[in-house]
Amino acid sequence: MLTKVLIANRGEIAVRVIRACQEMGIATVAVYSELDRDALHVRLADEAFALGGQTAAESYLNTAAILDAIARSGADGVHPGYGFFSENTDFARAITAQGVTFIGPPPEAIEVMGDKVSSRRAAEAAGVAGVPGTTEFLESADQVIAFGEEHGWPVAIKAAYGGGGRGMRVVRSADEAAEAFESAQSEALKGFGRAECYVERYLPWPRHIEMQIIGDTHGNCVWVGERDCSAQRRHQKLVEESPAPAFPDEIRRAMGEAAVKVAQACGYYNAGTVEFLYQDGAFYFLEMNTRLQVEHPVTEMVTGIDLVAEQIRVASGEPLSFTQDEIVRTGHAIEVRVNAEDPAGGAFIPSPGPIHKLVPPQGFGVRWDGGYESGDAVSQFYDNLVGKLIVWGRDRDVAIRRMVRALREMTIEGIATTIPADIAILEHPDFRSAAHSTKWVEEVLDLSGVGGQTPGGETPATEPKTRRDVDVEVNGKRFSVTMWLPESIAAAPAGAARSASAGPRPRRAAGGAAGGASAAGSGAVTVPMQGTIVKVLVEVGDQVEVGQTVCVLEAMKMENNINADKAGTVKDVKVAPGDSVGSGDVVAVID
Repeated sequence: MLTKVLIANRGEIAVRVIRACQEMGIATVAVYSELDRDALHVRLADEAFALGGQTAAESYLNTAAILDAIARSGADGVHPGYGFFSENTDFARAITAQGVTFIGPPPEAIEVMGDKVSSRRAAEAAGVAGVPGTTEFLESADQVIAFGEEHGWPVAIKAAYGGGGRGMRVVRSADEAAEAFESAQSEALKGFGRAECYVERYLPWPRHIEMQIIGDTHGNCVWVGERDCSAQRRHQKLVEESPAPAFPDEIRRAMGEAAVKVAQACGYYNAGTVEFLYQDGAFYFLEMNTRLQVEHPVTEMVTGIDLVAEQIRVASGEPLSFTQDEIVRTGHAIEVRVNAEDPAGGAFIPSPGPIHKLVPPQGFGVRWDGGYESGDAVSQFYDNLVGKLIVWGRDRDVAIRRMVRALREMTIEGIATTIPADIAILEHPDFRSAAHSTKWVEEVLDLSGVGGQTPGGETPATEPKTRRDVDVEVNGKRFSVTMWLPESIAAAPAGAARSASAGPRPRRAAGGAAGGASAAGSGAVTVPMQGTIVKVLVEVGDQVEVGQTVCVLEAMKMENNINADKAGTVKDVKVAPGDSVGSGDVVAVID
């Protein structure tokens, strides 16, 4: 069994893995960026090592820094979580080359299944049909147009090495192909470090059903159960549940067996998820995620299987602790992703900033997997997931009622969240009757007037920290160390003490709070959140229409179009690609 595990991730998944390791008696090692110096996963781990940098590329995607932390910590296992390096073949091989166990599938399986194009080929070879699409990487928008003309519009461009809807663009006509292709590549590169994309048919009204599988190094592979993840916006999941409602048992078994075939075809072991689209009684292979999924807790709640603990056992060389026939699914579980986003009538605007107060709900059958606590801050540089609320009920109706109650009970102040939109989804008759699809939230659900701002009270006082390189003595031995001190202490004379009445020192709040948008028709185009300008689409003197995109803002790993609020002539452009902007900053003026 592994004795010390480094978690090469952050946020709630790092916390989830740390807790599983602690329950198994395994020491834990956290890694952190400059912005995550005081993060919850750092506070919970037994040890923590700085990666440096602020952005993901500078920290959690810095292979050299992570390998150095592994060597310095003496960890004998690495859990990648999800996102970042979790499906990166080069990273997995670099880990194993150091003689350290990668808690995931073999690199060869990641190579086949982590790339959505080659995974389509592997699934077809295993006799599992997929949605019609290309089996080669796209080289130009012309290929998108040719595919659309042959198979019909709309089509979907997808990141070959991505997931979670990032790097995905729906193209409804040939005129949209060039811009969509460029945007998909850009978002894929920023989110996953690879820009390759492919194209496939976009089904008109499918449900998104995925199958959890897990295998060991002894040749055993089982399907644990399915999850329905159809309630999505921007192709990113909001609500997930298990078992899938209105889903025939014979389809469930056939899908599970197909998922195992796909896994066995590439010599897969450890946990993985095979995703399908389900429509009109038929299912189509979509992709395989060669990692733990964000929504894995709903499977755990209905089966009683700790998937993270099982991952660690499998990586340690042990056989699965259960067989296919021993898996029993009981009741119904629902997971809601609580994101730092303002639903804003359906716009879902990122809302980074300090969390003044966070109090999870309690009660029978309620679980909170969070990455933040009161006083922490959600940064613009990372994913916007604050945490996941999961409930269990004896049946689906009980689970829905319990989730609505828990969401209403939950307190999050200081940032806007998706909770009001989640409640609207759960209370809608279409959701309760399982008549929804992956397009339902954006095309049918009425979110007009639904906002996510919660009462915030006063912003807690924050005190910037200053780096100090100092010499210290420990048991008579001299060390040179780096310390990050509150400015009041760093600037204080030697020997000065902080007043006891000052209370606990607040954590530094990284990232700005969410702000408003342009006043209707004002002509001053502002950004609603902190982020980086990645593209400017207008010049001074251009004629623009209401709703026309003026620039593209990247925030929380997502690209957001900033649109004109009135028709007229562009009088001034105040930003350029690469500029950092804050909430409420004016980016253009329309006369």
